[in-house]
This record gives sequence, C-alpha cells and structure tokens, in this order.
Amino acid sequence: MLELLAPAGSMEALRAAVQNGADAVYLGVGPFNARQGARNFTIDTLREAVQYAHIRGVAVHLTVNTLVSDRESPQLAELIKAAARAEVDAFIVQDLGVLALCRQIAPHIPIHGSTQMTIHSLEGVRQAAALGVSRVVLSRELPREEIARICRNSPVEIEVFVHGALCMCYSGQCYMSSVIGRRSGNRGQCAQPCRLPYGYSRFENKYPLSLKDNCLIRYLQELDAMGVASVKLEGRMKRPEYVATVTGTYRQAMDEGRVTRNQMQDLLAAFNRQGFTDGYYAGSIGRNMFGIRTEEKEDKARLAAARATYESVENALVPVEFYMIVNHNASMLAVQDPQGHVCKTTGPRPEIAQKRGITIEDLNARLSKTGGTAYHCSRVRAVVEPGLSLSAAAINAMRREVLDQLTALRGRRQEPTLGRFTKPIIYPGRKEAPGLNIQVTSTQQVTQKLLSMKMQMLYVPVDLLEKDWDFYEPIANRVRIAAVLPRILHDTEREKVSRQMDKLFDLGIRHVLAGNLGQIPLAKARGFAICGDFGLNAFNSRTMNTLRNLGLFSATVSFEATLPQIRDISKAVPTEAIVYGRLPLMVTENCLIFNRSGQCACNAGLTKLVDRKGEEFPVIKDGATCRSVVLNGKKLYWLDRQSDWQNLGLWALRLMFTTENSREVDQVLRAWESKASFDPGGATRGLYLRGVE
Repeated sequence: MLELLAPAGSMEALRAAVQNGADAVYLGVGPFNARQGARNFTIDTLREAVQYAHIRGVAVHLTVNTLVSDRESPQLAELIKAAARAEVDAFIVQDLGVLALCRQIAPHIPIHGSTQMTIHSLEGVRQAAALGVSRVVLSRELPREEIARICRNSPVEIEVFVHGALCMCYSGQCYMSSVIGRRSGNRGQCAQPCRLPYGYSRFENKYPLSLKDNCLIRYLQELDAMGVASVKLEGRMKRPEYVATVTGTYRQAMDEGRVTRNQMQDLLAAFNRQGFTDGYYAGSIGRNMFGIRTEEKEDKARLAAARATYESVENALVPVEFYMIVNHNASMLAVQDPQGHVCKTTGPRPEIAQKRGITIEDLNARLSKTGGTAYHCSRVRAVVEPGLSLSAAAINAMRREVLDQLTALRGRRQEPTLGRFTKPIIYPGRKEAPGLNIQVTSTQQVTQKLLSMKMQMLYVPVDLLEKDWDFYEPIANRVRIAAVLPRILHDTEREKVSRQMDKLFDLGIRHVLAGNLGQIPLAKARGFAICGDFGLNAFNSRTMNTLRNLGLFSATVSFEATLPQIRDISKAVPTEAIVYGRLPLMVTENCLIFNRSGQCACNAGLTKLVDRKGEEFPVIKDGATCRSVVLNGKKLYWLDRQSDWQNLGLWALRLMFTTENSREVDQVLRAWESKASFDPGGATRGLYLRGVE
C-alpha cells in the first residue's frame, strides 16, 4: 500500500502531519540535515516525537542528508546512536560516508537514499542497493515512464516526490548557493538563489530559475499501480497549517481515489507559485513550469480550520479490537492492536441484574467510546452470561486502563545493540607533486600548446571522442584519454551512451570520468577504469574509502572542501582537485537556452544569465544533451599558487576548460607554466580557503 510521507520541521508540524493521516514523517536533528532553516528537533524532542508517532502507528524517518566532514563524524555518530535508541524507523542519507557510518553503528535501521544522491536510473538504484540502501528517493525530474520502468525492475523500494517546492538543479548537484555565498545546499544551508530575478545577457526582472511547486495529486493511483512504495510531500520549512492542509488533502485523495475542485483550492491556498506543475512527471517541460510566489491575503478561516485538525482534537488513528468476558465470577477486558500487542485488565465482579441484564450490544456501545485517544474500535467480541449487571463507569474504567497500557506498550523503547564508532582508515596520499589533468568541452580547445603539456589525463566528452575520432586517434597513442560521461544519464539515454562506450573501448580508450552512482556499474560492465568526478561529492574519508571499495581508479575531491580538509582526507584512491575553470553551479533538465526563445538554439553561441548585481553566469549544454549547465561567472584560479597543493597528497590537479576558445586555452596554459598572478576582478579562489557553512 502506498505510504504517505509528510514533513515535520517542528513538533507542531509533526502533530499536524500525524493527525491528518500521514503514514510516516521525516524530520531533522541538529546540523546534519538538508533543512537547517527549519526549527528541527533536539535529541530530547526526537524521543518525544518518535514516541508520539509510534503510539499512533506512524513511522519516523530521520534526515541525515548532508555532506559531513571527518571532523564532524564523531558528533554525527552520537546522533546516529541517539536516534537508534529513540527507535527511528529509517535514516535518509546523501553522503556515501554517512551511509557507511550508519551501517557501522546501527545496521538494523533501514537506510533511504535521499534525492540528494541524484539517483535517476535503474543502474543508480541497483548500485545504491548494493551499498545497503533499502529505499531510493528518485530525482524529481523523471517522467512517469521511467519511474514505472525503475519500479518494475528495482530490488528496493522506490519513493517519489509528489508535492512542494522544486529545485531548478538536480538535487545534490547544485553548488550555486555555496560558490557565490558559502551557503551550501549540500550542507543544508541553501540560500535559494534560483528564486531571484535574472535576465539573459542583461539583467531583467524575470525568473528563469524559479519553478512552480510540484503537484501530482491526480496521479496517486497511477503511482500506486506502478509499485511506488512511498509518496513524499515537501515542506519542512513551511508552517504547521501548511503541513496539515497538504497532508490531509493527499490523505483524502488517496483514500477516496478522486480529486475534487475544493481539494485543489485548498492546496493552492496553502502555498503556490502562480499555480502548480506536473511538467517533469508528465513529460511536458518548458516555460509553463515556471512561477514565483506572489503576495496573497492570508485566509484566516482556512488557517484556523487547519489548526483545528491537530490542536484541539485527537483523531482516532489506530484500529483496535476489544475482547470482554462477563460472568458470575468476574469481568475481564482485553485489547489488541494491528501489531499484535495485547493488554488486559479485570474489573469488578458483576451483580445480579434487578431489571435488565447487560448485553453484548451494551458493551459494544460503551467500548466504542474511544474519543480523545489515538484509537478507534474496529470490533468487539464478548461473552456475556445473561442476567448480570455491570455499571457503565466500571466498563469505562476498564477501557481506559487497557488503552493506557496499550499506549505505554506502543511507546516503549528497547535498548538496541549498537556498533562502535571507529575512525576511518586513512590511506596516505602521493608523496610526489601532483600531476596535471586537463578537461575540455570542445575539440577546438585541444590546441598544440595543450598537447605539448605533460599531463596524466585528458578528459574529453564521450560524444566528441566518437564524433571526432580521426582527430583524437593519434593523440590517444601518446596521451591517456578518459571519456567524460554526461552529468545526467536517464535510462532512455543509456543505449546511445553504452554504444559510444563500447565503440571507444574497441578503439583503445580505457578510462571514463563518471560523476554519478548509476554510471559506475555501466562503465564497470564494459571494462573501463573509472575516474570519479566532483558530482560524487567526495567530502570525507569514509566516502573516499567507499569509492575504493567500488573499484574506482581515481576520485575528485569536492570543491566545497577546504585545503586542510583535502590534506587530511583519506587518499584511498588517487585523488585530484579542480584548480582552474568555471565551476558548474547547476545542471538542469529544463533547457535554459530553449526557454529563452522557445527555439532549440544550443549551438547558436554562448548564453548568459545576469543577476541584479550585474554578475554573469554562462550557460552551456551538458554534452550532446539539451540539459543546461550554469557556470560561475568568475573562474576558479590557483595557477599562481600551485605550491599550496604540493603537499596535500594529491595525484593530480585539473584545469577545466568550458567557455574558453583556443586562444584563451593557450593563455591559461602559459599562465600555468609561469604561475601568472591572480586577477581578483575576474577570478576566484573558490571555497578552498573560505569553506562552506
């Protein structure tokens, strides 16, 4: 049966979700969750929240879905232990190192792969399952056909996001907030720059990055039929009244199998950005998916009605069965819940009835009065000897006692057996100075100057290698080339890229650059050595060690890490860092170039977004696809300070060329050789010195 998963950014919001029909809630504690702006929970209130939910038959999923540094790992380990003792029902994770730590400390608790893991293919689901994930939250950009295919073949549960705010970028791949303002979305601090106005080539009061909220309420039965295990509502930053309205509306639609006009009005009144969209799910992406939040008069009556659903009432959520015996010797009552818990009590000895004896119908009426509790009576079974009398007060007292016992039993915690926190193995890095890797996005960037450089790896997009093989063939005889796979690779695109990889392997290419879990088994199956790209978000030693266990040839350390963090991280595989180039801030399913004009013009020249401060953000396409990559306007630049990287244990430093023409490529390479000075007007040191919040 389809699970309804609701957000709980506070205890009040949790009550709103539970009382309005959520089957499960998700919440965060402390700094290790992707919604640091929510009120969130403490360890003490987590225990209270889990007990409250479990009594009412609702599961609690704890979000630990951020990147975590080595220094923070002991604190996270204590949170995992406390959460296990509170008996949370699942951990939601992004970081591969956090996944490993959860399995080490609390292996009995299921792990759900967050949408921050950017899993959008069947191979990605299978790879996550092999790492110990029991449920995967798919990327929000997938259409219905791809969701259905994944569900048919998935070895684990699938969760789909159905209502609330949509990120413009694939979740887990957005670095815009961190690079321009140090507030990392991967660390729960996103400042939402996508909601700000931008223009094309010049600033305009337009919102090309602000998507409407998702709304898939009309497709719940379809998702259920596909085999989706859970549907998720977004909103841990929203007020409890929002949670109550959206949860209650989806619950009603799921139970009744239909959606009414009034229900849609309730959802719109709760929150919207110029309406809703189902564009990704329905496969109709484009400009109609975009909208902004407009000022609307607060509907006090609706808010009051929403509050009334969880403030002043206790909805009877848990069905129970009563069993009662009334005879000349005793009165006895038992209650049983759906989980098989049984609680019993005895009452006063019945008296001989003076007028009318108590009947089974009388008991049924009195035991059904469970108002004000978490329970409702689904059935009464009774054996009553005729001619006996038992007061209503006595029956009520017995009912209250067994229900109180049941509440205590359902809320009881057991001390789990937990693993011990140990520091990760730290593999030493390279003692020699790091070598040079170069990445290009066009064949024109492969200049004679570039080919004269002493480099360890040349990264070239897989489609360019195939298309221009006559050009690259002689180069491949003297330079090690790795084929760069697309940042995003849906199942519908797998066949084409697989064919390209097979062809290149036959031609002698033996390495690929992959930035997504789903690409690892795809490349392994073809015999490639895998270089891990920045999209894998290697931020700590456990992640690096996991990548070693996956058999990677090398890995790129996250550019959200600082130099000391990079120095101390386990070099479980040869490790590289990006030291030059326009950092990719977003990768988007919506083509920003098409959305500008309504025409496909990906190859018509450079497109730029311009913000209100005049900062420019070039937009290029992701390989041969029509997905857009938004680049930072300022280039990352460490050409003048190569010595800062000499003793960090790295295998290679990468120069990444994106918008540069051949002349600019040569200028950069000469600057690398001469260690030319840093230009603060057009360049940035990135986050290697500042770090992220």
